[in-house]
Amino acid sequence: MKHRFIFSFTLGLVIFAGCSLVSNQSPAENLNPEITANEILDHIKYLSDDKREGRFPGSKGSQEAIEYIVNHFKKDGLEPAGSNGFLQPFEFIVGIDYGEVNQLEIDDTAYEKGIDYIPLEFSSSSAVESDIVFSGYGFSIDDSIQWNDYANSDVEGKWVLVFIDGPDSDSPHSDFAKHTPLRKKAMLARDNKAAGILFVNQAGDDDKLIPLKHSPNSTAVGILVLHISRSIADGLVGGRLEILQKELDEKLAPNSFPITQRVNAEVSLKKETVEVPNVIGMIRGSDSVLKDEYIVIGAHFDHLGYGGGGSGSLAPDSAVVHNGADDNASGTAGILELAEKLSFNKKLLKRSIILMAYNAEEEGLLGSKYYVNNPTIDLSSVIAMINMDMIGRMSDNKVTIGGTGTSPGFETLLNDVNEKKEMQLNMSPEGYGPSDHASFYINDVPVLFFFTGTHENYHKPSDDWEHINATGEKQIVDLVYDLTIKLSSLDEKPAFTEAGPKEPNQTRRSFKVTFGVIPSYGSQEEGMEIDGAKKEGPAGKAGMEKGDVIIEIGGKEIKNIYDYMYRLGELKPGDEVEVKIKRGEKVLSLKVTL
Repeated sequence: MKHRFIFSFTLGLVIFAGCSLVSNQSPAENLNPEITANEILDHIKYLSDDKREGRFPGSKGSQEAIEYIVNHFKKDGLEPAGSNGFLQPFEFIVGIDYGEVNQLEIDDTAYEKGIDYIPLEFSSSSAVESDIVFSGYGFSIDDSIQWNDYANSDVEGKWVLVFIDGPDSDSPHSDFAKHTPLRKKAMLARDNKAAGILFVNQAGDDDKLIPLKHSPNSTAVGILVLHISRSIADGLVGGRLEILQKELDEKLAPNSFPITQRVNAEVSLKKETVEVPNVIGMIRGSDSVLKDEYIVIGAHFDHLGYGGGGSGSLAPDSAVVHNGADDNASGTAGILELAEKLSFNKKLLKRSIILMAYNAEEEGLLGSKYYVNNPTIDLSSVIAMINMDMIGRMSDNKVTIGGTGTSPGFETLLNDVNEKKEMQLNMSPEGYGPSDHASFYINDVPVLFFFTGTHENYHKPSDDWEHINATGEKQIVDLVYDLTIKLSSLDEKPAFTEAGPKEPNQTRRSFKVTFGVIPSYGSQEEGMEIDGAKKEGPAGKAGMEKGDVIIEIGGKEIKNIYDYMYRLGELKPGDEVEVKIKRGEKVLSLKVTL
């Protein structure tokens, strides 16, 4: 539902820089170079209006937000700094749909897509005709539980019929829970050289098929994956489906066997993509030498659209517009106010300023990741990146600033510019965080992240402009302005200091071991591309580098990040594992010691 009203971007439609844009004009009739609470609130009201449809990437409301930002950058005299005028387009996957041919036949009986069966989103697109093997729950477990549904059966080139979930599936504390994800089961079937997998619901569950919808889990697993009705599955096992499940649940042991019937299926899935842009403007510095160094000030302007399941909404049952006033119309308003004042006072700027509104942050920092991988300036010339995300709910005069440890002088600099403002600065040294500054931090750019905290309206339809503390936001944007002037005039560029890991905390806590790599979450490469490898980490010591694509671990194929995560979960400290990577056109083999 979050993909409703998808707007099809084309380059001709989004090249605003050379067009006359007369809609969505500034709420302020006269230019005012000062940062004001009224202008901040006007920007937020426009960007978070219901008419903007939650600013989901590719939507009509997102296009209007882009026009609005471009108009202000042009009005304030910024230079275009994208790859196409003020814009930097990149491809964004918004959905998944059926291709030309999808069919299922069993012994020449044809079945109806959507009624009797459905391809799952991570199915590969191909055709397979072969025999079937009943493979229980599709487990291959070798820990406190010993259960391998593939141990005594030959599934090579065949279909496997597998139950969804596992024994004790109703228990939140089931020992089988970590082995039940459908993608993991499909990957195990692939590891055992099966050609396809047929999932069926357990007895006692309803017989609804899982709808086809795009999610970050949509990367193809490498074999055909179908969800079939219980009536079809029951016919395959001679009417014994419920009995077989009961035996598995009671004996807690595999019971795999061949099925005499043949399945002929073809799956064709296609990704729906649109081209969506970051918006980038520049204020040229006045110093003949320092103007070739840059301060990036950024904020994402996208939000969750109409919410719904899988959107990230914390009210997933409410498929209504999520306006995102604080997240992140507030940060975008800060960018627009800074563009106006910095441009008016550009003689004070020795270094150049890049003002950047990122797209698709909510989908995994896609806009900022695309930028750092395809920068429109030399990334090594960026002396600092300042990120504003959710700065509209200041309380008790407090603002949190992350990344203060990413350069030795940051805390002193912040205290200096705050001396007369007397805000309470809650400084956090770590450079990594769940917003666009992380994309720069992992590329060794000093970062500062301004944030006023989460609240009860976060990622809900109730995140509206009425809750915004515009006066408090003005204080923050004023502080960022003064900080920018100071940074622009420093004699030496701030030194980068690694301050904490360059990966999410939850990634590190989920496994007994780590490779010490940063996955490239937006990559479309087959395998798992990395954005970097920690020098002292296992992969870094083995010689892995940014841009490498992991394609095999311990002799097992890696087709995507999900394969990588499952393989990681199979390893333990002290293991030495052979890892194959693709580097350009070459395939290299590395020994990684964990």
